[in-house]
Amino acid sequence: MKCLIIDRVHELIGQELSKYMTVDTKLLPSTAELAQIIPDYDVLIMRVDPKITKEVIDAAKNLKVIGVCSVGLNHIDMDAAKAAGIQVFNAPGMNANAVAELTISKMLDMSRHVVPAHLDVTKNHEWDKYKFVGRELRGRTLGIMGFGRIGRRVGELARAFKMNVVAYDPFLKPEDFEKEHAKGVSTEELLKVSDYITIHVPLTKDTKDLISAKSIPDMKNDCIVLNMSRGGIVNEHDIYEALQKGEIGGYATDVMENELAGGIPGDNSFVSPLFDCDNFLVSPHLGAQSVDASYDIGVLITAKVKEALNLK
Repeated sequence: MKCLIIDRVHELIGQELSKYMTVDTKLLPSTAELAQIIPDYDVLIMRVDPKITKEVIDAAKNLKVIGVCSVGLNHIDMDAAKAAGIQVFNAPGMNANAVAELTISKMLDMSRHVVPAHLDVTKNHEWDKYKFVGRELRGRTLGIMGFGRIGRRVGELARAFKMNVVAYDPFLKPEDFEKEHAKGVSTEELLKVSDYITIHVPLTKDTKDLISAKSIPDMKNDCIVLNMSRGGIVNEHDIYEALQKGEIGGYATDVMENELAGGIPGDNSFVSPLFDCDNFLVSPHLGAQSVDASYDIGVLITAKVKEALNLK
């Protein structure tokens, strides 16, 4: 048997699977490149790039298992995989704490103007604390869109800061929120009452442009929006316009609509009008990039692959 690893994942995956099969690595091939090389492989280990299309699935004559070292599966044609008898495993929950901690970090950075203050000192060589009057999280209301593992962990951390937590999740009952000391509300209510809105839902046709020119007017004009989920859930043009007009307090994100997992190829650069906004904070999809989450994901995916292939 043969295994192909196409992204940076914890080394234990390759080490463990190499006991049973040949393990090759080719980092971030394009979809077309993957379609050419995949026919020889029984196992594919990946994260979120490239897209696993029907063409890739059709070319994967020997493929039995796809191990996805992340949560979302919207980059895989699941219908084609199922039809081909390919088992697809992801790692839900394994990065929950890492993403939740990043969310809180960005809330604090935005609230206390940490990045512009840092740049003012290091680039402008000024020392003026009066330019950066922030606000505390204590007593503010945090609205959580999506109350799964990550959303619940964010809520737990927020309560340590004495925040009020409201949440929306169409798959949960009122008592599910109450168990987590949160109040279940509608999206309309969440937008209206929240000082911070943090997004932890998958990208689907229903969640695309969830935050847009249609929903932004319902928010407080000093509300800070955080997106640690997927690009496309927040309409970047609309939120840019809102930031420019002062219709919201800020936008902090770990994802963007046109991101690529391995960066921008060649001499191209990654640009966006948002980069010119002072109240905008971005990182390159590093939510799960902790040694702790990487190890936990590696252990889980390795175990699932071994179970699927009946490897002892």
